Amino acid sequence: MTRSIARQASTLERKQAPPATQVAEAEPPPLAAPRNLDHPELYISRELSLLEFQRRVLEEAEDPTNPLLERVKFLSIFSSNLDEFFMVRVAGLLQQVVSGSLEVGIDGRSASSELQLIHELVSQLAAESHKHWHGELRPALERAGIRIMECADLSKEQRTAVDTFFLRNIFPVLTPLAFDGSRPFPHISNRSVNLAALVRDKKGEEHFARVKVPDTLPQLVRVQAEPNEGQLAGDGSHELVFVWLEDVMAANLRLLFPGLKIVETHPFRVNRDAEVAIKELESDDLLETIEEAVRQRRFMNAVRLQVSSDMPQKVVDILTSNMGVNPQQVYRIELPIGFGRLAELYSLDRPDLKDKPFVPFTPPIFGKDCQEDMFALIRREDILLHHPYESFQPVVEFLRQAARDPQVRAIKMTLYRVGRKSPIVAALLEALENGKEVAVLVELKARFDEESNIEWTHRLEDAGAHVVYGVPGLKVHSKIALVVRKEGDAIRRYVHLATGNYNATTARLYTDLGFLTCDEEIADDATYFFNALTGYSGRQDYKKLLVAPVTLRERLEELIRREIKLHESGGQGHLIFKMNALEDPRMIQLLYLASQAGVRIDLLVRGFCCLRPGVPGVSENIRVTSIVWRFLEHSRIYYFRNGGAEEVYLGSADLMRRNLSHRVEIAFPVANPSLFSRLKQTLQTYLADEAKARCLKSDSSYVRSSKRTDPDAMNAQAWLLSHHGAV
Repeated sequence: MTRSIARQASTLERKQAPPATQVAEAEPPPLAAPRNLDHPELYISRELSLLEFQRRVLEEAEDPTNPLLERVKFLSIFSSNLDEFFMVRVAGLLQQVVSGSLEVGIDGRSASSELQLIHELVSQLAAESHKHWHGELRPALERAGIRIMECADLSKEQRTAVDTFFLRNIFPVLTPLAFDGSRPFPHISNRSVNLAALVRDKKGEEHFARVKVPDTLPQLVRVQAEPNEGQLAGDGSHELVFVWLEDVMAANLRLLFPGLKIVETHPFRVNRDAEVAIKELESDDLLETIEEAVRQRRFMNAVRLQVSSDMPQKVVDILTSNMGVNPQQVYRIELPIGFGRLAELYSLDRPDLKDKPFVPFTPPIFGKDCQEDMFALIRREDILLHHPYESFQPVVEFLRQAARDPQVRAIKMTLYRVGRKSPIVAALLEALENGKEVAVLVELKARFDEESNIEWTHRLEDAGAHVVYGVPGLKVHSKIALVVRKEGDAIRRYVHLATGNYNATTARLYTDLGFLTCDEEIADDATYFFNALTGYSGRQDYKKLLVAPVTLRERLEELIRREIKLHESGGQGHLIFKMNALEDPRMIQLLYLASQAGVRIDLLVRGFCCLRPGVPGVSENIRVTSIVWRFLEHSRIYYFRNGGAEEVYLGSADLMRRNLSHRVEIAFPVANPSLFSRLKQTLQTYLADEAKARCLKSDSSYVRSSKRTDPDAMNAQAWLLSHHGAV
């Protein structure tokens, strides 16, 4: 019965959601308005919407207007994103099925129905990605002088060079693991590529063995050009030839099993559940608990098994039975397995195949190398920075100057994802060396960054910082730094607030906004905020900051209701919200109510969106747009027309239940007229995008502008680059 329902749901979904690459010039037939705003037909599954986002990423790999290596990069990102999708979202659905949970999703589907749909849609996406790789990208790379070959197709001289490389560099690293009555099935690590080998002994008996493809070695082995070769690439340089590491291993596998015959080899790959259960309320030492949870992650259940399309079923059965994987979790795909490894090609010195490099613009007020007095600049006026178009260096310099300034007494900040080599943490360590008081909340539960954050925690604690690991039951996702400075007989406080992490690397890849101010009311709020994080402050009211889970949800709901009321009394109500994701049912219903009242609503939602726009009588006044291109859209902006007295808030929170109710988040107002004008222009620029924008329709499909192929089509990110002096 369940399978039958799942098939029907899958068929319906495919009819309603054509691939986003198909541009729909005509509007799909409108959905009938359900009787109430709780009706499942008004909502889109979070998981299916996430897969639509992955489709949009794949579109960028397929877009011939993007430089070739940028397209390869997008294919790599697409593959890595799907890994995380399985490790987090699919893992959660599987846990529901195993536990027998009767919970249904926001769209009314059960977890089992959702999993069936996911399997079909991911299979479609995987087939499309491999078809594009073999039919478009790989031939285009070859024309550009970058060949990805199989060992079987190499010349005699090339094969000799590859075999020599194998003996010297690969063979010593490999560990063949047999599986028989005396040796258990080996552990298959998460995201690893492996070779399943069937070998035959002298008695004619077949045995199974597994060899892991080492992730410590380059996954694409470069074949040195033959001395007599003079072939040139498209840019006039000598052609580069690569073979996949697993192909080199398979071609030389006999050396690992002397005396045995290699019957066949097949690559496979596994994703494991990455959700670590942390019972922090029962833990005496949260740091130790999370360290142990991270260690245990590698042994979590397998959630996806990717196998080569020609792998015999008997080999698949060996893998599935020993890893506890059911048939629905097996994905047969064409080779190669694991497009994420194509990221290695992006390091090639081929600027002709990449986006034009840019240097983030440093506003002249900061002076050469940001050597102007940061505190004097902030006292003069509030400062807004738009990354990556504008440099992240002023933020680093703000903290460096605080670390070195003899008048600075204390630095307090939150750290969520800072990266491995962090100039921010280096500034904090320097502040400690200079005798400053440093208090840092390091969120240890930042998924996939736990190990990095644990390492920084130890460094900071060893240097004498006051380190807090988090808030019990909540994840601290806010981005805030507070510098306390003595000026004359008084104390002045300087605050940095942001939509993105204190990570100098991602600040060049993600679009985010940072705000520097010494506004007294914001400084008061920041002080109380840190007291609440590090101590027992029970303050529930803030003057200007909106703080989750205390005031953020309530205030945003009030502001939306105010917009409804003002529109009903005078018209022209307008909301513009920019975020990564929209999922919170209460917020969605409130936006539906605003639409029903006639308020114009523009939503810029980069990732998944559970709201269904364009439903007559419910959401026909809501427009949802997603922009995917060179930079990952990460900033959150909430604009309210407010009857002409416009207001805007920036923040760290998306409109998701977890952000509004189960995380510590901050949203902050920007009232300075010139800065407000900049933000409004930025929003208008995004809304005018014709080149990279996709519009969400009521049937849950995304369609692109018919003008996107026009050379003059508006590209918001390109426009922002050119108008920040950054090209």
